[in-house]
Amino acid sequence: MTNNKIKLTSLTSKGGCGCKIGPADLAEIMRELPPATPNPNLLVGLHTSDDAGVYRINDDTALVQTVDFFTPIVDDPYSFGQIAAANAISDIYAMGGTPITALNIVAFPVSTLNKQILTDILRGAGDKLKEADVTLVGGHSIDDKEPKFGLAVTGIVHPNKVRTNGGARVGDKLILTKPIGVGILTTSIKRNLLTKEEIDQVTNVMATLNRTAAEVMQNYQVHACTDVTGFGLLGHASEMAKASNVSLHIYHKQVPKLPRVRSLAESGAIPGGTKNNFSHVFSDVSFPDTMDKIDQLILCDAVTSGGLLMAVANEEADDLLAELKKSGVHASVIGETTDASVGHIYVDE
Repeated sequence: MTNNKIKLTSLTSKGGCGCKIGPADLAEIMRELPPATPNPNLLVGLHTSDDAGVYRINDDTALVQTVDFFTPIVDDPYSFGQIAAANAISDIYAMGGTPITALNIVAFPVSTLNKQILTDILRGAGDKLKEADVTLVGGHSIDDKEPKFGLAVTGIVHPNKVRTNGGARVGDKLILTKPIGVGILTTSIKRNLLTKEEIDQVTNVMATLNRTAAEVMQNYQVHACTDVTGFGLLGHASEMAKASNVSLHIYHKQVPKLPRVRSLAESGAIPGGTKNNFSHVFSDVSFPDTMDKIDQLILCDAVTSGGLLMAVANEEADDLLAELKKSGVHASVIGETTDASVGHIYVDE
């Protein structure tokens, strides 16, 4: 086996799950830091755990800034680059913005891995940036013991058209634009549990831009939006509920899931990030008595480059869903917002 065919996911100390630092650990770390200096032009900062920061330049333009990187979650370097780019760009779409520039962030063991692997990672990212009409303006690299890759992305948005995770209103419908179960399937890749067709399917889901979904939602009353990534569906839904001062009802059977995710989870292919997510949100979620631990964990599965979770006005939900599907987005209505218990999530069968 040549170096450029090496199993990338076997090189990572965390098994290639790409998981973020857990929300509880991150909250503890952030509590030790002094508060940021107030700035009236900072429209979105740290206080609502949103997807990106937004800084107003003038009355017509605000910058949207985000950064994301992780260890390989698939073995094909080109696909890894595409997934990393799509994942980083997604934060801009979630905020209602248009991505315009990007910087590569590279950590790579240059003395032990074939440099062609890094070339292929960068080529995959570059092709995805072109698809998104994003200009690569530079980057930074370090020699590290295990490969990591991601991007810092800058976008623009009108200051009055910023979408955050904190605007959901009682009576909104919740729409999700990609299936969940990514973390369980990428963990299964490392354990050689997937067929080539299954690997291709989950890779395609992660590499698909949220651009179309973001463009379609611009024409509707989407009151809140976030992308579902490392903290899982329920983790990001919880952030939306708390930031919006509403409760969320999630219809378990209507949440789209990748094929075989249940059986793979039953076999033990559950990443540590998913288990951390479950522990973090458990006190804020009411599960039905008929739902077992496996299905609960799937709803908390740590996602890489997941879909957009939108809270849309009830009277426009059907039209938005229809247009998303017509545009090729595999969207589903998965719940609604209520005032039953602010900040809480109720999972219904």
